[in-house]
Amino acid sequence: MTVAATVLENSFPLRQVVHIVEDDEQFRLSLQDLFQSLDIESDAFENAADFFARASRDVAGCILLDVRLPDVNGIEFQSELEVRGYELPVIFMTAHGDVATSVNAMKAGAIDFLQKPLRTYELLDAISAAFAIDTEQQKHRARRQLVRQRAATLTPREVQVLGLVTSGLMNKQVAYELGISEIMVKLHRGSVMRKMQASSLAELVRQFELIN
Repeated sequence: MTVAATVLENSFPLRQVVHIVEDDEQFRLSLQDLFQSLDIESDAFENAADFFARASRDVAGCILLDVRLPDVNGIEFQSELEVRGYELPVIFMTAHGDVATSVNAMKAGAIDFLQKPLRTYELLDAISAAFAIDTEQQKHRARRQLVRQRAATLTPREVQVLGLVTSGLMNKQVAYELGISEIMVKLHRGSVMRKMQASSLAELVRQFELIN
């Protein structure tokens, strides 16, 4: 593992927040009181519009979402999250759940589907699972960003060599494709390995897959 990768691993988990999206004010406040008593950071939103107006895409954690909101239903809200660039795991909660809705929610990527009144231990188990998933997602995004930063230092020719080498072509095949000598391919390939901080071809392939 490189020094940069080690730093990334040691920088997690990030600050994680439970984003409560619930139109019932009393229930919303009771959830915040519960989380505060357990030293779990939370933020509350009355509806989808409020969430999208105030919630940062940079904050880690999860979303605790009422499936029946006044402006948009929970399934639609879940779809809108991806469109708007939010990557937070979602836990659904409802007093009117049905099998079809819960199945649709889980198919769309929800972590859990909880029935009101919520059981504290079930809620905390769901949040713990969501935080664990979020941590792994944050690590993946950070690694992807690091690799993209490295790739940005490559010259146009090195980018070509990177693509061909990681597709499985040998040096002489890359040379034929680019119309250059095999010696030049080896030089470019060595430069790519250094700039991408890859110790092997397998690692270089993994990095290439991460940014494509």
